[in-house]
Amino acid sequence: MSKCEQCIVREFSSLKALNKDELVKLAECKTSRLVKKGEVIFEEGENVNGIFCIKDGVCKLTKLSPNGKDHIVKLVTKGELLGQRSMISDEPVNLSAVALEDMQVCFVPKSEIMGFFDKNNQFSMNVMRTICGDLKDADSQMVNMAQKTVKERLAETLLYLQDTFGKNEDDTLKIQLTRDELASIIGTATESCIRLLSDFNKSGLIEIKGKKILLKDIPKLKKMV
Repeated sequence: MSKCEQCIVREFSSLKALNKDELVKLAECKTSRLVKKGEVIFEEGENVNGIFCIKDGVCKLTKLSPNGKDHIVKLVTKGELLGQRSMISDEPVNLSAVALEDMQVCFVPKSEIMGFFDKNNQFSMNVMRTICGDLKDADSQMVNMAQKTVKERLAETLLYLQDTFGKNEDDTLKIQLTRDELASIIGTATESCIRLLSDFNKSGLIEIKGKKILLKDIPKLKKMV
């Protein structure tokens, strides 16, 4: 793994505000690890005591519902940090993080991060902006769940997956979610999600290639949103 000051990924997170000396200190205390697809990075209710910086890969943040099912709250990709809110509030994490593909992550202890927080105003402002952004996204998601139909939410999610994570060489969505995971994101039963995908396929909005999905009529999908 590269030194923190040479890591391009940090430019996408709050860490971009750290100066060279702080980055050297960060590199000395961080630990790096490879996370396999399906592996848990941390579980809801756990005391993480630090933050995780995603160097490569994608993970899902999930919340356990009263009926025992995991609901996907957010997908997180390289350049983003995990654990900022719980670190600031000094509480256990309220979500679980699970790798959707093989990942590279770095862990920085809370003691070191809080030192930067106290001494570097720009860094602390960046962290607060990120947390505020997460709250704004949560508000939007709540409104979507209440006001948009499942069909509209599916169209919006498919567009988001392509815009955020890109496409493969065959133009299918690069990130490959199971039907259960897709249903969890849009807030419906797996059977309903499968039925809607089939309807989208028949209507020519998408093309289903095994487990892969190709967006065929993006203008129509955007009109649905």
